[in-house]
Amino acid sequence: MKIASYNVENLFDMNNDGTEYEEYIPNGDWGWNEEMYRTKLRNTANVIKGIGADIIGLQEIESEAALKDLKAELNRQGLYYQYYAFAKTRNSAVNTALLSRYPIQSALKHPVNYSGKYRDILEAKISVEGKILRVFVNHWKSKSGPESERITCAKRLLLRLKELPENEPFVLVGDFNSHYEEYKTFLKSRKHNDTDGITGINHILHTIDDDENPITYSSLTKDNEHLYNLWYELDEEKRWSHQYKGKGEGLDNIIISPALADGKGIEYVRRSFGRFDAPYLFNKGKIYRWQQSRKYPKHHLGEGYSDHLPIFALFRM
Repeated sequence: MKIASYNVENLFDMNNDGTEYEEYIPNGDWGWNEEMYRTKLRNTANVIKGIGADIIGLQEIESEAALKDLKAELNRQGLYYQYYAFAKTRNSAVNTALLSRYPIQSALKHPVNYSGKYRDILEAKISVEGKILRVFVNHWKSKSGPESERITCAKRLLLRLKELPENEPFVLVGDFNSHYEEYKTFLKSRKHNDTDGITGINHILHTIDDDENPITYSSLTKDNEHLYNLWYELDEEKRWSHQYKGKGEGLDNIIISPALADGKGIEYVRRSFGRFDAPYLFNKGKIYRWQQSRKYPKHHLGEGYSDHLPIFALFRM
């Protein structure tokens, strides 16, 4: 079973809901029209088909209508997902979603708070050959704000994780807007470090130990509190899925619970983690994101994919 995560970068539909970014107002000045929408759907579906995941968490989906149109396009391309879940956050321009070939027994959305400032966390309870697996799709606050905002997201997620039945396996996926070693990378940033060095992804979710050493797969099997970030399965130079000012960042993460490494039921397949980095997802050495002209009149060019690379991992019974 392959589980993946993909920030598709602004998949907006053609309904004017009043929450759209300026460049995605249907038939507006930027030229976001039916043709552009269909091109974006085809390009996004082409990537998802290439990944070939059984379960995939998605970020930056505007609406359930957009998700259904994406499912229909995937079907046209020969990849059928029978089950889906969607979490609409009040007044949010983009949201989280999940597609699955396995039955979704239930789906919940967890508001981080009720200010409308944070995107809801999507939880799907999935039945895999009679075993239960919970998948949480995240899209935390961006780095335009300080780390305290991402800690707010992490604490809400942790609160829910502590409510789960003991030893029930879960996978955390999504765009956490946090590097897998955020506790190291953000220390010199006064803009981000407003928490005295404490991070959401590392300290709150316990992907490091009390001495700030990364949790390893072997230590995970002996400990029920810590979680394992799969980025450590790759060589260090490949541990990135997003680029900022030419530098790679591992903002997208797949994090697993100890129950997926205890030799029982559903198990993570060691060293199966990877990023989907097909050549067509790059242009001139950079991630080939959805293209927009910045010259007047500003408009969509109808080419490119996303500013994030998908990531994936394998699991087995």
